[in-house]
Amino acid sequence: MFDFVRNHSRLVLGFLLLLIVPSFVFFGVQGYSRFTEAGNETVAKVGGVAITRAEWEAAHARNVERVRRQSPDIDAQLLDTPQARRDTLEGMLRERVLLAAANDLQLYPSVSRMAMLFDSDPQFAGLRGPDGRISRDLLAAQGMTPEMFDQRLRQDFAMRQVLAGITQTPLAPAATAAAAIDPLFQRREVQLQRFDPAAFLARVNPSDAEIEAHYKANEARFQAPEQAQIEYVVLDLEPLAKATVVSEDDLRAYYAENASRYTVAEERRASHILINAPQGAPAAERQQARERAEALLAEVRSNPASFAAVARKNSQDPGSAERGGDLDFFGRGAMVKPFEDAVFAMKRGEISNVIESDFGFHIITLTDLRGGEKKPFEAVRAEIEAEVRKSLAQRRWAEAAEQFTNTVYEQADSLEPVVESLKLEKRTATVQRTPTPGATGALASPKLLQAVFATDSLRNKRNTDAVEVGPNQLASARVVTHTPARTLPLAEVHSAVRARLVQEQSAALARKGGEARLASLRAAPGEALPITLTVSRPQPQGLPPQVLDAALGADASRLPAVAGVDLGAQGYVVLRVTQVLPRDPSPGGDEALRLQYAQAWAAAEADAYLGALRKRFKADIAVPAAAAAGEAASAPER
Repeated sequence: MFDFVRNHSRLVLGFLLLLIVPSFVFFGVQGYSRFTEAGNETVAKVGGVAITRAEWEAAHARNVERVRRQSPDIDAQLLDTPQARRDTLEGMLRERVLLAAANDLQLYPSVSRMAMLFDSDPQFAGLRGPDGRISRDLLAAQGMTPEMFDQRLRQDFAMRQVLAGITQTPLAPAATAAAAIDPLFQRREVQLQRFDPAAFLARVNPSDAEIEAHYKANEARFQAPEQAQIEYVVLDLEPLAKATVVSEDDLRAYYAENASRYTVAEERRASHILINAPQGAPAAERQQARERAEALLAEVRSNPASFAAVARKNSQDPGSAERGGDLDFFGRGAMVKPFEDAVFAMKRGEISNVIESDFGFHIITLTDLRGGEKKPFEAVRAEIEAEVRKSLAQRRWAEAAEQFTNTVYEQADSLEPVVESLKLEKRTATVQRTPTPGATGALASPKLLQAVFATDSLRNKRNTDAVEVGPNQLASARVVTHTPARTLPLAEVHSAVRARLVQEQSAALARKGGEARLASLRAAPGEALPITLTVSRPQPQGLPPQVLDAALGADASRLPAVAGVDLGAQGYVVLRVTQVLPRDPSPGGDEALRLQYAQAWAAAEADAYLGALRKRFKADIAVPAAAAAGEAASAPER
């Protein structure tokens, strides 16, 4: 057990997290205090019981943190989108509905049933100690007691049972599955003729009158967007860090104050012999186990070289016994406290007295040790300098950020005061209400642009408030000139208008040619078309989706079947279905396809059942989609 937990601690903790956290979305939010009126706002209800905004925010924060732990490099902005917030709320609603249904159907397992599930399910093997019970250390790392874990596990099992009858018993008779699968993978032989607008360009020469008429009918397409000429300043931590001077004395003082950080962690290698004795066992049983351990201790002390052989024969720790009790190297915190205290107090080659723990009685021998030495200052100097420089810069940043924020607000008629006081660079740019493709830095911030185009900024040409445009980055902007959106005169866009009209007219000619060919083909369906392809959903042969849909959706009861597809600016396609061919064998066989179909059907049935449960338990989201998604309100005028 010790060996497994130590070598697979990340796996075990990860499993425990995955097992427990989903239930937290519901169960963990019940005890949150309601601090503010905003936090008390009802955002959803299930059976008349409210989900408050505070509960929602707390649940979303936990979801974000869980994803960050699993994927440290993920862009934080992706985790806090309106849709992500909405998904969190939907998840909370789903779990409360399932819990309500579990309570109504009385699906909670009995104590004996839970014990059987826990003992028999192999996924819990890594969580059990030698006594068969869950490790208290693993639970403590998650801030839980065995009682809390048991309750949440029972609730989780109960909620799963609500949908288990649907999701775990999908039925897919061969005939039913074939009726759904065959059309999906069916192959058809298709003849095609494409009418490309490019082939009709030579026939198109619009007059000036046509161009002017097209311009007047589509003026909205020929507009110059709203723009603002701005000047802006950015306060960034990085330049502050580069300009920060760190003395040698500061570095050495930091090294001395944080000596433990630069000391290689001490690890010890030990072997042990375990005689199981659960804490709750009768006193006589525990005494018998102790006496056996004492006898083995006497045996190995009389012949220390026999320790490994005695461990292989007698130790009741299945993870280490076959290796002569060897536990490999481990550091502090890897073992239960009595075991750890004994190991880290021993000398190499020493054999301990009998050590009692929650698992039973141990005999330990220390076989090796490593680490504990301090890294020399020069080896970590660069690391220390970077940390100290960042720390000092962070302090300067906090002070500068407050000054920046106050200055751009209090002296809002100009950016010069903040430029002079903080020695910043004033920059200029032309911006629109949304970031332009390829924009970087502050100009890529929707928040800053929203502030720039706020009424106060446009009308009064005042500084925007300090806006956070990135980690440790603040920006403020001021509108110099503002140009509303306007329709461009025909003289400026004449070539663009003509090009658009030529495109439309050539596409119209292509469509006319295609429709004429389709009419003749319907009159004489035996005529062949120039291109022949065999297509299916898995192998579309490069056909546009509309053409593929027409080919596979054509009535195959009377062949050949003909159809026409208007692709707009891409032209027109006439097609002729000549044969329906057997589908290609699936890579996993028909049985795999039937299983996939059954699973998809079960998922659809589960969704429908869940929808019915939501109606039954009156589960509703009480805020509009935009509000539920966390849509930011416009900044008020000053």
